[in-house]
Amino acid sequence: MSIGVVYDPVYLEHDTGPHCEVAPRLIRTMEHLQETGVMEQLTRIPARPATVKELSRVHSEGYINYVESFAERGGGYLDPDTVVSKGSYKAALFAAGGLMNAVDAVMDGAVEHAFALVRPPGHHALRLEAMGFCLFNNIAVAARHLLASRGLKRVMIIDFDVHHGNGTQDEFYHDREVLYLSTHEYPFYPGSGATTETGEGAGSGFTVNIPLPSSCRDEEYLRAFEEIVTPVAKRFRPQFILVSAGYDAHWADSISMMQVSTTGFAKMSRIIKGLADELCGGRLAFVLEGGYHVEALATSVRATFDILRGVTDIVDPLGQPENTWRLPDIEERLNEIKKIHRLG
Repeated sequence: MSIGVVYDPVYLEHDTGPHCEVAPRLIRTMEHLQETGVMEQLTRIPARPATVKELSRVHSEGYINYVESFAERGGGYLDPDTVVSKGSYKAALFAAGGLMNAVDAVMDGAVEHAFALVRPPGHHALRLEAMGFCLFNNIAVAARHLLASRGLKRVMIIDFDVHHGNGTQDEFYHDREVLYLSTHEYPFYPGSGATTETGEGAGSGFTVNIPLPSSCRDEEYLRAFEEIVTPVAKRFRPQFILVSAGYDAHWADSISMMQVSTTGFAKMSRIIKGLADELCGGRLAFVLEGGYHVEALATSVRATFDILRGVTDIVDPLGQPENTWRLPDIEERLNEIKKIHRLG
């Protein structure tokens, strides 16, 4: 079983200064994969820069050119959260291109599954606007690539970042070829992702949001995956599953109020892998989004790779959260989503 990994030092050239989305996120993750012997078990997939033509399937050429010129002038803040340095445009090109290389490697049978460890992240980036640490929407570009260049008709995007992927949702909101499904803390940044946001026109019903209250633990997330994600995927029958893998719902990550453990992320990844194996011949690629506690991120990425490699024993050095003072009841929310999407 060959599992692919995309990583390139160019991602470290995206210099965000005093920020939470920083190069040490990838540096520590790569160190951990090396220290634990996981990296030597993986197949390296080279990154490449996305072309303007490929990016323009998702973003306007004017916006792409603006990001390039903004970086060339030394960068700054594109919005209150999104930093650009001189090396950011190049890093962003290689982030989108790296994921496209990952999905091509899966499509060509060079690897069974793949994980693109890239930055900057992408799922908040809009057609004309940077947002939430994101410059280009890597996963949307990859999905468009699968449709336009690989001849697929049904692509499913699963987004378990703690923040709703508003940019990805917007890109495919009127599209029935790409089903976008998100689990996220709600209400929370960026404010989108209500259960009633289900797509419009031809895309009606092909956006599935699972907004969860704060303090959800592994148990609540796994219920959502078993009761919503699994039946939605089986009904859609994707030809490829893409995953926006954000690990900022981890209990140790101060950016959110969720209580997911490394073990929880591993179990979610196991469900996703099972769906890919059952529904689309194992065609599955993850791309890194959030996750800002470097140890929680590193151990969770390692656990995801272990699941993809078929390892059954999950190593979770951080363990379960100590704070269980508020245990949310998601029964009503799940029932609401089942009713909206006619899930039994």
